[in-house]
Amino acid sequence: MTDNKNNNSNSNSNSNSRNYSNNRNNNKIYFIGAGPGDPELITVKGHRLLNSADLIVYAGSLVNPELLSNTDAQKINSYGMRLEDITSTMVEALGRGEKVVRLHSGDPSLYGAIIEQIDELAKYNVEVEIIPGVSSLFATSAALGIQLTLKGVSETLIISRPAGETLKEDDLKELSRHGATMAVFLGTHTIDEIMKTVEYPPDTPVAVVYHASWKDQKIIKGTVEDITEKVISAGLTQSAMILIGGVVDPVQYRRSHLYSPQ
Repeated sequence: MTDNKNNNSNSNSNSNSRNYSNNRNNNKIYFIGAGPGDPELITVKGHRLLNSADLIVYAGSLVNPELLSNTDAQKINSYGMRLEDITSTMVEALGRGEKVVRLHSGDPSLYGAIIEQIDELAKYNVEVEIIPGVSSLFATSAALGIQLTLKGVSETLIISRPAGETLKEDDLKELSRHGATMAVFLGTHTIDEIMKTVEYPPDTPVAVVYHASWKDQKIIKGTVEDITEKVISAGLTQSAMILIGGVVDPVQYRRSHLYSPQ
């Protein structure tokens, strides 16, 4: 988290101020997962709250603009804004009696940086209700027509990201040693380094899905050995999910007990 806790008392206060109940009042902000891109993949509850909002602070180009086109709310792109400025904008709107939505891409709990926002809002005694969304990870598996946990291939899914501007070191090498399915967020621009770092066999299947569920969705499939060249040739550098493991192209698997003959 990026905010500074000055003393234990502030920390306890922040913790106690977080309220995820369904209590409706004028001092609440709704953090909504917009889904992976397809406007129809936002939840029914998220869609209802979005359409009744007076102010929507959204996560820039990560949110499909079609989601915002049918609402009369004031819309603010948070890209490039400081945490304190985002907070003050939302708190001031609440003070005017407006309904405020903070719109995140995918599901807010995955790389959404929501806790620092919640802690900052708690300083103003503002409650937050989180409305989960469909992650781009699940849109990726749907686009590929695969199952992320497959009996006889991998029953484990690892979600991670590579080191970068906001992460000094990553655990990709250590995590890859488990041989489980791995979903890598925020890594398309460093795919060469990722493939050199992970310790999967060179022929392990890999899929890179750009803008999963968007109209311009692209799917690139290969192996740990050759996926980098394919992704570079396609000109992909961002907004794509990297999926590594046998589930991407399963050769053999076991039937689940659910459908096994009795």
